[in-house]
Amino acid sequence: MPNDSSEALRYGVFEVAAGWVGILASPAGIRRLSLSPESPADAIERLSGGGEELEASEASFPDLANRLEQYFLGEDATLDDELDLVGTDFQKRAWAAARSIPRGETRSYGWIARSIGNPGAARAVGQAMRSNPVPFIVPCHRVVGSGGAMRGYGGPDGVEMKLKLLAMESDGEA
Repeated sequence: MPNDSSEALRYGVFEVAAGWVGILASPAGIRRLSLSPESPADAIERLSGGGEELEASEASFPDLANRLEQYFLGEDATLDDELDLVGTDFQKRAWAAARSIPRGETRSYGWIARSIGNPGAARAVGQAMRSNPVPFIVPCHRVVGSGGAMRGYGGPDGVEMKLKLLAMESDGEA
């Protein structure tokens, strides 16, 4: 159950091989994650937007920061953190299904739609992936079009980043 949005949320920003990662969390779990190749300020700006009161707390996320660094170095890092996502029931089911996709593998938007009991909702799954608040933890880059077609990706560098992430996960190299 989401927390009252007036409650202060903790955030931290860390440098990883791919740039700056911002992490936003409530007491119930990770709420947002951002990646910015530019700067820590940009990562923080990408975290905000919900009108919540944010409280800096770098010390709150050392384990997740270390695992994200391992991930971006091509290592097999477990990103099974507790989440406190804000979204519709459909989005949450689509995000949960995406979390079940093994590292280095892909599934189609249609596969996700079928797995959550909405076989005709592939486009809606695409919209859910587009609004994914915690990329990498919910690996939306592993979700592709039918026949493996690469579709849009909202992260920095778009589809090019999606391809890099998939290659990194398959080869262990960025």
